[in-house]
Amino acid sequence: MTKRNNLLIFILTIGVFGILNTEMGVIGLLPSISEHFNVSISTAGLAVSLFAIAIAVAGPTLPLLFSGIDRKKIMLLVLGVFTLGNIASVFISNFTILLIVRIILGLFHPIYCSMAFTVAASSVKPEEAPKAVSKVFIGVSAGMIAGVPIASFIDSAFSYEMAMAFFAIVTTIMLIAALIFVPSMPVKERLSYGTQLTVLKKPILWISIVTVVLLNASVFGVYSYIAEYLETVTQMSSNIISLTLFVFGGANIIGNIVAGRILTNSPIKSILTFPLLLSVVYILLFFTGEFAVPMVIITFLWGILAGGIMANINQYLISSSAPEAPDFANGLFISACNVGTTIGAAVGGLFISQMGAQYVVLVGILSLILGLVTILLRTYMLTPTKQLSKKVS
Repeated sequence: MTKRNNLLIFILTIGVFGILNTEMGVIGLLPSISEHFNVSISTAGLAVSLFAIAIAVAGPTLPLLFSGIDRKKIMLLVLGVFTLGNIASVFISNFTILLIVRIILGLFHPIYCSMAFTVAASSVKPEEAPKAVSKVFIGVSAGMIAGVPIASFIDSAFSYEMAMAFFAIVTTIMLIAALIFVPSMPVKERLSYGTQLTVLKKPILWISIVTVVLLNASVFGVYSYIAEYLETVTQMSSNIISLTLFVFGGANIIGNIVAGRILTNSPIKSILTFPLLLSVVYILLFFTGEFAVPMVIITFLWGILAGGIMANINQYLISSSAPEAPDFANGLFISACNVGTTIGAAVGGLFISQMGAQYVVLVGILSLILGLVTILLRTYMLTPTKQLSKKVS
């Protein structure tokens, strides 16, 4: 990989971090948003949920609409919108206006992320694509995991406005970096919208979408309630819980790197092995969740496997099912992940309310069982013998 490609992927990675940081960092600011705008904490949560809904809606559509435009122009457009939106959020005093800004940012989110995955993959040899994409996913993991504690720290140490300004500073720096260091990247082969939409006729793509929904539900159905699990089942102190969450976040980044390398060499084995190992980890978690030391070790292993699944493996499942329409496929990947996260969190909440926090792990196990069924079905659809029999018939 050349120095120029390394710099491009680094800028894409930090840009993705800035965008995910804007999305997830607000979670750490919800109490301050509630107080700042004089709304309930549940109403303040709309700043997160409406952003996610906007991503799910825009995922399959906007990357498709922007797929023929010079990649640099897309980077500058999206980073510019995020910079302006984040700066505006510092000064907004009306909660409804804040929500409108968050929805607009949510709509632009999948345009940048889809483009980042496509550019990273196309900047290297095809066999090296998973490794290049895994580097961009480090930005995703860092934004998702580090965004919350960083924003929360700035909020408590300085002010709500300074925390919102932090989001703007990151995207502004990346906007300037993209303007100076990223060369023009015109799309060499423009695919018509109709050509890209024809991939929806492929059964393998739909099986892959269902698999991604299930695998993401298996991670977020449990992770969404990990703090409550550690408090009520493991009975950890708040400081140890924070440390354990950082362990999970660091392991996520390791999982991105490991999955990227393994996918490059053995994609089929990786797709099967990671969910199988995560099933084992969840079973161990279910039986040893009351003990603090084993729980920290299990959380580390869980973080590695979850990081590999919800980023690299999920993206590979969909992108490899529709390689002829990479932007559209990456948009579908982003939407499928958000749908999986929403379903997983909803079902996890239902299990907790009906059975107790300990049993939220069952959501992960059941989702993984269903996910492994669809993975086996997908693998069967791709087997050479099946392809050969089709040709003979």
